[in-house]
Amino acid sequence: MTEKRRGSSVTRDRLLLAAGQLLHDSPDGKVSTRAICERAGVQAPTLYHHFGSKQGLLDSVADYGLSQYLDEEPVPEGDPVAALRRGWDNHVRFGLDHPGFYVLLYGQVEPGAPCALTGAAEAMLLELLRRIAQQGRLRVTPAEAARQIVAANVGVALSLIAQPEPTRDLGLSDRLRDNVIDALLTDAPAAAGEATVPTAAVALLAALDGDPAGLSDGEAQLLREWLRRLAG
Repeated sequence: MTEKRRGSSVTRDRLLLAAGQLLHDSPDGKVSTRAICERAGVQAPTLYHHFGSKQGLLDSVADYGLSQYLDEEPVPEGDPVAALRRGWDNHVRFGLDHPGFYVLLYGQVEPGAPCALTGAAEAMLLELLRRIAQQGRLRVTPAEAARQIVAANVGVALSLIAQPEPTRDLGLSDRLRDNVIDALLTDAPAAAGEATVPTAAVALLAALDGDPAGLSDGEAQLLREWLRRLAG
């Protein structure tokens, strides 16, 4: 790497670090271009040169923060239901430990524009729910369960971040977690002959996602449509 490129990389990293530090210290996820540049020791044109805009820099910081969170999350093994509950708790803990990053990721939404940065975390959740569905333990499809869990998990994290720390009710997350997950799951893996039609349909839908069982595309599509109706 040439000295010029090395210097450019160092400057870029200084901007990322400065923005990250300021975000970490900002309870509402708001930082100014001026504050970032002063912390990094550069002028505003340097920020625009590397990131195009302040939002471009903040997107890069959020992407880095989320990647750190995902790196800390081991691939779930063992009981997927236990992993689901653990994932909920880790998600809330990440939000409380990094409120600036979290508000940037989930609190500044645009109508009709899902956050592309959180796609990897949501894909992990969906895969976990597919495993639970294949055990016959999911009352709704994995996609529907994922939508409900993300809405509740993100909502409670943002609510807790907004509460003053001395009076923050951490038990709120536990209660909501148990209410949401218990409503989506059956009490225990269905024994042979005991599965209801909806849970059996959800389980077969999840299995078909990974193995079409020799069906043609048209046959698989038709079967999925029937199973979705049976799953309700």
